[in-house]
Amino acid sequence: MTPFCSDIDVTLRDGRAVHLRTIRSADEEELLQAFQRLDPDARYMRFMRVVREANVDRLRSFLALFPESGTALVATVPASDGIDIVGVASLIIGNDPTSGEFAVTIAAEYGGAGLGHTLMSELIAAARARGLMAMEGYVLRINTPMLRLAERLGFTTSPDPDDPSVVICRLRLDSPSTRSPSPRPAPRTR
Repeated sequence: MTPFCSDIDVTLRDGRAVHLRTIRSADEEELLQAFQRLDPDARYMRFMRVVREANVDRLRSFLALFPESGTALVATVPASDGIDIVGVASLIIGNDPTSGEFAVTIAAEYGGAGLGHTLMSELIAAARARGLMAMEGYVLRINTPMLRLAERLGFTTSPDPDDPSVVICRLRLDSPSTRSPSPRPAPRTR
């Protein structure tokens, strides 16, 4: 566990409960299962290209980034094999140590329940705790739910000058107008 995110239980708008925590290398198998549960459209929205099969080497490289090169959070629910991962939000710090690139994936059955907002709010808080000054993400123009969420959280949006199908979402973390994206849902007690 990194100091940038707490382990919390959250009740979503529809009454379902999820557990939020930092990602672990031991999540590999559950992340592969989560990928398999994504429909082709959700995969396209997340990867911005057709991806039919998970790339295990790329997943392992992704998991190896944390916590040194960023923060990643998972939302889990109980399942017959232990847990299922129903949401992932990551922030990767690249060459500029003052900013990071975010990405979010939500299982279809949890879309519209506030999980994306909850994960992004926690990710923004983690970015601030790390002392980052900005976050940005690349979102397909047709991904209107993510674009609406980004705007509600205070991100500015602009067209990607290199790809008209992509919108760049940016959030200045040092700006007083973005100090608190919105109140986080009340944690559930265990």
